[in-house]
Amino acid sequence: MTWSIVAHDTATGAFAAAVTTCNLAVGAACPFLRAGVGAVSTQSLSNRYLGPVVLDALARGLSPELALASALAGDEGAGLRQIHVVDAHGRVAAHTGANCVEWCGSLAGYGFSIAGNMLANGKVLDDTATVFATRTDLPFPERLMAALHAGQAAGGDKRGRQSAALMVTTTEDFADINLRVDDHTDPLDELSRLLALWRVQAEPGQHTRPSRANPAGLTDLDAIEAGWRARGADLRLRR
Repeated sequence: MTWSIVAHDTATGAFAAAVTTCNLAVGAACPFLRAGVGAVSTQSLSNRYLGPVVLDALARGLSPELALASALAGDEGAGLRQIHVVDAHGRVAAHTGANCVEWCGSLAGYGFSIAGNMLANGKVLDDTATVFATRTDLPFPERLMAALHAGQAAGGDKRGRQSAALMVTTTEDFADINLRVDDHTDPLDELSRLLALWRVQAEPGQHTRPSRANPAGLTDLDAIEAGWRARGADLRLRR
């Protein structure tokens, strides 16, 4: 199942994974991100243990190629796996097991990797890559979405559509953006709608949340209430 893109934005240091498939809740199985380290997607007959193992190896200084090789060496089902990775230097690596369902394969450019299996054709990856490489005018998350939409237009998963996910992380131990469509007739359109909602409802308040730089986040009661009023919510904290 699945095709995905993992990418590193050198301008912001962000890592991202965007993925879609004709299977339930792809966001629960495939993408793994770690701030300052890398992004991984483990797919086909996914082995979720591989994602953290690869990220741990990258954190120790291994290259993406060695990180994948070390992770797969302990997996007797390596022939069933497809997994790809990008690191903080923009280096990429990918593995498509010999038993993965056609069409299957991967391709890469500087700072990104695209991989898929059970696809309608190889043009799915080609068009995904072309749009990601050329639409540098778009913000990073929207660029990822535009790339997946192009792959879907080229045929996508040959079984159909069901779920999609988008994760982006920058400096924190958790994702800045973590959006999932677990079951939908048009998951990419729905994911794009959720990203637009995130821009309006979540992004403006991100700087107020607890972070590594500010572990408590915004705690001034008056300032919190002022933010609520600015968004039309007539709420008051207890004093």
